[in-house]
Amino acid sequence: MKALISVSDKTGIVDLAKALHKLKVELVSTGGTAKLLAEQGLPVTEVAQLTEFPEMLDGRVKTLHPKVHGGLLARRDVPEHMAALKEHGIETIDLLIVNLYPFEATVAKPGCTLEDAIENIDIGGPAMVRSAAKNWKDVAVLTDACQYAAVIEELTAHGQVSEKTRFALSVAAFNRISNYDAAISDYLSSYNLEDGTRTEFPAQSNSRFVKLQDLRYGENPHQNAAFYRDLHPAPGSLVTAVQLQGKELSYNNIADADAAWECAKSFTESACVIVKHANPCGVALGANALECYNKAFQTDPTSAFGGIIALNRQVDAAAAQQISKQFVEVLMAPSYSPEALEIFKAKANVRVLQIALPEFEAGGSAFEQGRNAQDIKRVGSGLLIQTADNHELQLADLQVVTKVQPTPKQLQDLLFAWKVAKYVKSNAIVFCANGMTMGVGAGQMSRLDSARIASIKAGHASLSLQNTVVASDAFFPFRDGLDVVVDAGANCVIQPGGSMRDPEVIAAADERGVAMVFSGVRHFRH
Repeated sequence: MKALISVSDKTGIVDLAKALHKLKVELVSTGGTAKLLAEQGLPVTEVAQLTEFPEMLDGRVKTLHPKVHGGLLARRDVPEHMAALKEHGIETIDLLIVNLYPFEATVAKPGCTLEDAIENIDIGGPAMVRSAAKNWKDVAVLTDACQYAAVIEELTAHGQVSEKTRFALSVAAFNRISNYDAAISDYLSSYNLEDGTRTEFPAQSNSRFVKLQDLRYGENPHQNAAFYRDLHPAPGSLVTAVQLQGKELSYNNIADADAAWECAKSFTESACVIVKHANPCGVALGANALECYNKAFQTDPTSAFGGIIALNRQVDAAAAQQISKQFVEVLMAPSYSPEALEIFKAKANVRVLQIALPEFEAGGSAFEQGRNAQDIKRVGSGLLIQTADNHELQLADLQVVTKVQPTPKQLQDLLFAWKVAKYVKSNAIVFCANGMTMGVGAGQMSRLDSARIASIKAGHASLSLQNTVVASDAFFPFRDGLDVVVDAGANCVIQPGGSMRDPEVIAAADERGVAMVFSGVRHFRH
């Protein structure tokens, strides 16, 4: 048995080579790796000796040779293939261990030049991997150090790599090549040769996702569905969740859970978010998980039935006891006390997820803060791709446009209401007070109707909207929307501004004696 080793990342390669040598596998390797193995006292043949042709062009050409690809591609069950190998003095290669030049890591570095990127495009490596993966019935191809142990275990136990494993390795190899080529395409498609800049949106978009599970059905029972994650998921995102108990997640569970979790983790304070049909129906801040939940639930107990709950703090026994009194589809939190988990065992169908919160650092990238850098929406035979709505409004950003000035307490409630409104489907109207949603109007064709629905919701929950603040995700095109929320009880309003009728709306606010601030940012969510 012969193994050809050619790796850029040498993690674990010495131990693998030692294990192969112990199993009497002949080792062939390229320059740098061959030198490393020889220094470890392992007998190794350099590829240049095998091909009888020296490496050339600064190592660009070393494995692109019939004695390499013939040994990888020859089918052992085809007599003509084996006769051709014998005629040309080519020996079969049974194991290929290759990882590629670090293109992705190179282009991720600040200051990476086009020349740096080009020099890190591997040619011989992908060619060998494709040859071996195509001939998987005879060749095992390893493209990641995480595969080494299992292959050595099979060789030790059975003297060969099983057909099932060889096929799985082949699939993994083609996936790796696909991802590698896509990364190169993304980079080069985004590069402007004239000025050396790169665009956010390359000429060709190559999405890469890994399936996590097949789902029972999609949004409706007649639709099929599966759940995928990004190739490299952001820390603290839903796809990193560990399910601790409960039934399998459904398509709608996942969609709603994402909406709840994204909203909950946007708060640095202790927060609870309850979502129903992709809209927050209750959001609140509090001293602990129990207080947050009680306040959030109070906003709209009817909609909270069968809802999705996300908390950004540990769920303790007191919170678990209260939550378990309601019908809950999914519960998410960064951690649970042992007592809380014991309480939820009595609710076996409740899907309990644990998700580690990302570490928020000033100036950190969207990825580092657990957020998508881009949002993608499918349209007929196409995609809409945009930068994600990751804008965080600060107190200093607010522009007071009325005679009445908001109080410090109102300003804090305005920021809270604005953050919630970002996660409510447009048109969005959100009434808040004391770090708690008091009424939420979502997804209406008219902003007036959203305002009225928010008031109706508050009435159903026996909540007074007197002296509340209200957030509107987009500007009021006429004063009528402002009048509706003020009539309901709001005395302070946040909206983006930017309408040609802003003076009319500001004058109406002054007439009604309420404070109004402009955010300068719109938060449509369709």
